[in-house]
Amino acid sequence: MIQKTVIQISDVSFSYPGKQALFTNISITLKKGCFYLINGPSGGGKSSLLRLINRLEDPTRGQILFNGNPIASYHPPLLRRHILYIQQTPSVIDGRIRENLLLPFTFISNKDLAKPNDKRLLTLLKNFRLDGIRLDDHAQNLSVGQLQRLCFIRGLLLSPELILLDEPTSALDDESSRIVESKAEELCLTSDKTVLVISHRKFKPEKIVPKLLHVANGRVKEREWNPV
Repeated sequence: MIQKTVIQISDVSFSYPGKQALFTNISITLKKGCFYLINGPSGGGKSSLLRLINRLEDPTRGQILFNGNPIASYHPPLLRRHILYIQQTPSVIDGRIRENLLLPFTFISNKDLAKPNDKRLLTLLKNFRLDGIRLDDHAQNLSVGQLQRLCFIRGLLLSPELILLDEPTSALDDESSRIVESKAEELCLTSDKTVLVISHRKFKPEKIVPKLLHVANGRVKEREWNPV
């Protein structure tokens, strides 16, 4: 079966203002339902690659297509609804769990989405092993690991097609890290999501065989996955 192309990066170069080029004429094809592990040296451009895909940065030359259309043609809030980006540090508002989970549904750009009910929210909390938490609990009382899972759940409520995880387990304990990683694998297997993960720790997927993207020296190269 031919896999659909979700992201097509063609001859893209990128540099931050006043800095040396970070990428030079890179071309990558990301397929629907695939799991990509991204590695490479510190400062090599791993996070910048995700930021380009999410259009938090724009290339200095070249083109990036999402489902066959230039990402610049999408209204940014709509693009980021379909391309979820989870950063290292969880971001929550000063409020209750329910308010944090439903925050995206208060935005005008998401007014067409049906707001999930409490039953749906509680089911997701349970799936991420947060079933001991009540929706009326205050988010500021959660641990970093719990907050990161809360942010993941909040993003999934928007039903993204592409999920970008930028070292989401960097500040988590082993148990919390494995929960996040396991859920990322399940999203590929059960929901046909495309997932890109930058992981600082030795992440060994248990349910899928990932594709490996090595980012270094201004290039991005796909390599065979070696679990050793």
